[in-house]
Amino acid sequence: MARSDGSAQSAALDEAAANTVLFYPRLAASAAFTTLFREGMSLVEDTAAYLDGPGREESRSLPRPAALAYATESMRLTTRLMQVASWLLLQRAVNEGELTPAQARSEKHRVRLADRDVACPAELFEQLPETLRAFSAKSLRLQARVVHLDRALAEAEAAQPTPPRDAVAEQLERLRAAFAG
Repeated sequence: MARSDGSAQSAALDEAAANTVLFYPRLAASAAFTTLFREGMSLVEDTAAYLDGPGREESRSLPRPAALAYATESMRLTTRLMQVASWLLLQRAVNEGELTPAQARSEKHRVRLADRDVACPAELFEQLPETLRAFSAKSLRLQARVVHLDRALAEAEAAQPTPPRDAVAEQLERLRAAFAG
């Protein structure tokens, strides 16, 4: 029989939360993550090769407004990919046991994942070389996937029940502190 104060209902919810299998932490440590990681790192390498080679040549033939848009978009693209790569590397380090999730969270403040779009208006973007536009589109899709996974991991972490307090250990710690000072 449920009590009117809701404690039975609260206990049932706590038990359900404790028995819930969280999907996103498993996904972040799965073969799907490995595929995402490889895809992300490959995109970084391919984009860098393009920007340092054929992209540089293509940008020289652009009219001034498009050349400025090219420079801006290539910087935005590079920044976006570096942020995504940083996140992927942090997550891989957690998966491989090189970092604890807490250490990764403390490092994550340096990673700026955001829902960003291209750097210039659509009509100017259309004047950019097709390859640059394709790399930008791929990077935006990759970023959206990583942002989604990052948010889901944060929500899953926040939803995890906190471990019960160890009252005896707390009292012993207070006694140690009292006698130490």
